[in-house]
Amino acid sequence: MVVAGDIRKGTTFVLDSQVYTVTEFMHVKPGKGAAFVRTKLKNVMTGGVVEKTFNPSEKLESAVIETREMQYSYTDGEFYYFMDNETYEQIPLTAEEVGDALKYMKEEMIMTIKFFKGAAFSVQAPNFVVLEVTNTEPGFKGDTATSGTKPATVETGAVIQVPLFVNEGDKIRIDTRTDEYMERA
Repeated sequence: MVVAGDIRKGTTFVLDSQVYTVTEFMHVKPGKGAAFVRTKLKNVMTGGVVEKTFNPSEKLESAVIETREMQYSYTDGEFYYFMDNETYEQIPLTAEEVGDALKYMKEEMIMTIKFFKGAAFSVQAPNFVVLEVTNTEPGFKGDTATSGTKPATVETGAVIQVPLFVNEGDKIRIDTRTDEYMERA
């Protein structure tokens, strides 16, 4: 059981026979009246987002989420196939199920996949990935009137902001949680 007062970002629980994960929360203690917890919840199976308010002493049924490391194999245009390295079982997932991890995925990359009752609902890329820059404008010396960054497209198609000294063909390290350039690799 999860007590509503202990809810944090990433907490997963069952509510009305649906599984939700907390994306935002705020503990509110008004000057008048009882405290409450205001949350924004994402349904892990459908992707729908709802806002819900809880009494801090309210008890919620915790959901058991299984996490597995799986290797991204290939796509056939409609599905993305992941292979379990222990059982060699392959599972197909749609672009909606893969979500934001899609912009950093390349073949043979190990991804973290979350399951609830045997059904995959979330794919998470590694925290840091090294990708090659395929397209960017050249940066000129003294061209720092603005922030000193420029857009660059990496081999997976993602566009991120990089410093002016990064050129096409450079391999860069990216933080997938914040979509930020870290360093040249």
